[in-house]
Amino acid sequence: MARVELIMPKMGESIIEATILNWVKSVGDTVEEDETVLEIATDKVDSEIPSPVDGKITEILFEKDAVVPVGQVIAILETEGESSSDTATEVPNNDPKPATQAPPTAVQDPVPTPAAVVSETVAQAVNTVATSPVVSSQERFYSPLVKSIARAEGISQEQLDKIPGTGANGRVNKNDIKAYLANKSKPTEAKSTPPTPQQTPVPTTAATPVTPKAAASVSGGDELIEMDRMRKLIANHMVMSKQTSPHVTSFVEVDVTNIVNWRNKVKKPYLEKYGEKLTYTPIFMEAVAKAITDFPLINVSVEGDHIRVKKDINIGMATALPSGNLIVPVIKNANHLSLNGLASSVNSLAQKARTNKLKPDDIQGGSFTLTNVGTFGNLMGTPIINQPQVAIMAVGAIKKKPAVLETEYGDVIAIRHLMFCSLSYDHRVVDGFLGGSFLRKVGDYLEAFDLNRTI
Repeated sequence: MARVELIMPKMGESIIEATILNWVKSVGDTVEEDETVLEIATDKVDSEIPSPVDGKITEILFEKDAVVPVGQVIAILETEGESSSDTATEVPNNDPKPATQAPPTAVQDPVPTPAAVVSETVAQAVNTVATSPVVSSQERFYSPLVKSIARAEGISQEQLDKIPGTGANGRVNKNDIKAYLANKSKPTEAKSTPPTPQQTPVPTTAATPVTPKAAASVSGGDELIEMDRMRKLIANHMVMSKQTSPHVTSFVEVDVTNIVNWRNKVKKPYLEKYGEKLTYTPIFMEAVAKAITDFPLINVSVEGDHIRVKKDINIGMATALPSGNLIVPVIKNANHLSLNGLASSVNSLAQKARTNKLKPDDIQGGSFTLTNVGTFGNLMGTPIINQPQVAIMAVGAIKKKPAVLETEYGDVIAIRHLMFCSLSYDHRVVDGFLGGSFLRKVGDYLEAFDLNRTI
């Protein structure tokens, strides 16, 4: 028998640890290659970790809720075949550098870290898993193993979408699809005694998050609600940003009448030609990318007493999730993309964020952030910098207002589409001249938008 070490993979360039949300498999269970073994969470995304080989789990070295450094051995598997020494196998990840392997003795009795103490309440014990609702295949992730079984058993995509999932976020795992096949082979039994959530067999190791339980009322209708894991991470990140960077915010009001009129004219032909909607966000991003090219010292980060000037212009877009939390997917090399390319990237990342399909690489490497507070009906905002960046820009709601226009025949008052833009910047390295000039430049690019531009 050959021993294979399952190692915690690195899920992105800045990820140094991950929290074990749930062990899908237990000691003694057999697993197939690519079958999910456990579910983990980082401060960016949740992921399922598959088995790299066919084998049997002989040891699990960390319990649920443990915070484990990347490169650490988390489980031991046995496979058929000769072995002269242990083999360390890591799940493929997004970092080209191999993860550091720790000695096996260091993981037999893991010592709790401060991060582990903080994470004790992140993943609570859960109730019996209820039957999942029918979802679209566009909203659900299926592992290669599940897809392979479905093909082999002749299960259609429509049938697959109806299978209740007990994995992370309702994902279908191997046990779910096997249970479906077993019930499918007994149609009369299924009709006479339809399963209920209490009757449906549930793997004891599979668990799904539940809504945090409210504490007893303090006074009147008050209640205490525990933050979910992502909200805790956002809270810590925001406090850290304020403690790290002295924030200054500048504002400009921009006339975007040309943009509004152009978009109203082309949005229907654009949808027919490209099969997707044209929003204002890619237009704003295009202007931001041009302005960063003019003012490269906005596209920097602080490293001690040094300033790292980023050559790539990677613009993050703050995106609201169905849960109410925020995430910032990143459009890489935005200055090299056409308006159509920016629109496609914006739509794709927004859809992936809404359906919880963002990959670690989708949210890595941002050098500047754009947030649209106008989608909430707000006129302006003072956003908090997304560390380690040094600036973040917010665009407000577009409103019709009377404005004074200078013409060759004199000043006139006209109805125009106006929008506030704000820039929060790190005053350690960005002073008022640079921050204000950059923001004004963005406004100039927006106001100079070509009404006759083709799609």
